[in-house]
Amino acid sequence: MRVDEFDFHLPEDHIAQHPARPADAARLLEVRPDRFGDHGVRDLPGLLRPGDLLVFNDTQVIPARLVGRRDAVRIELTLHKPLAGPRWAAFARPAKRLKTGQTVRFSEDFTAEVAEKREGGEVVLEFDRDGAALMAALETHGHMPLPPYIRGGEDEATDRADYQTRFAAKPGAVAAPTAALHFTDRLMAELEAAGIAWTTVTLHVGAGTFLPVKVEDTAEHVMHAEYGVVEAATAERINATRRAGGRIVPVGTTSLRLLETAAGEDGELRPWSGETDIFITPGYRFKLADLMITNFHLPKSTLLMLVAAFAGLERIKSAYAHAVEAGYRFYSYGDACLLHPAGD
Repeated sequence: MRVDEFDFHLPEDHIAQHPARPADAARLLEVRPDRFGDHGVRDLPGLLRPGDLLVFNDTQVIPARLVGRRDAVRIELTLHKPLAGPRWAAFARPAKRLKTGQTVRFSEDFTAEVAEKREGGEVVLEFDRDGAALMAALETHGHMPLPPYIRGGEDEATDRADYQTRFAAKPGAVAAPTAALHFTDRLMAELEAAGIAWTTVTLHVGAGTFLPVKVEDTAEHVMHAEYGVVEAATAERINATRRAGGRIVPVGTTSLRLLETAAGEDGELRPWSGETDIFITPGYRFKLADLMITNFHLPKSTLLMLVAAFAGLERIKSAYAHAVEAGYRFYSYGDACLLHPAGD
């Protein structure tokens, strides 16, 4: 398919710069094949059914944006993938000012060497420490890796909490699974009281999530890979829910991509771990997801292609036009959608 089929116009003032407060005060657009419903996230207990199972991503965002200096030159780095030992792949700005073997200094006692230069502004860094010591240094010197459409990527003190879900338990993401940002303790209690259960999987979201699709045809796009895990107990719970007639509701595109990666053609979910580069576009046959909750996505993005595959391209175009007209807030800190599959 042509990538420009997934384009749309969004006024800049519709891009949320801060989340709703409280988080569950965000709006929710229900998208059915035959109608739209304007709701709030707090309405979810009444929009779902007893026996449904929400599936959240329990990855934890690390402070992956670093600002350092190579001599007198300011260098901004966004880590996006761990490699062997103390090495990480990162996007550098300005990458042209870096050469292999040079040292970037983040503080008097925290540095990294440029081990390799790659295309597209990517470098491989070798830090002066590894493991828990590196994570501790990132907590001290790093910034939350906000996408560039939120305040130009510049974080504030509140983003340490705002850009982290209540399910975050396993460090490794450099972008938040943002659909889950709306879920508060209060909302989870109300969902439980309504007979709606939840479980978690892990997909460490990479900065590649924000890379633009630069080709003209989706068939030519190379998807970034992300590491994920589906535990055996989680797989069995999801399979048992389906056998009992409950619906599986991934919260976010990351949860959905991992479930679809791990599911067999028979719809059974199996324990799984590894890297997934699944690229879902219209025409894909979903094996596991019955509904999905997601935010509004960028034009021409792989995430917009995924939701178009789930709910139908023309339906998503109509839904986004409705959302713009109705003043919904877009992207990571914006409002949410409850999507029904095409033909539901």
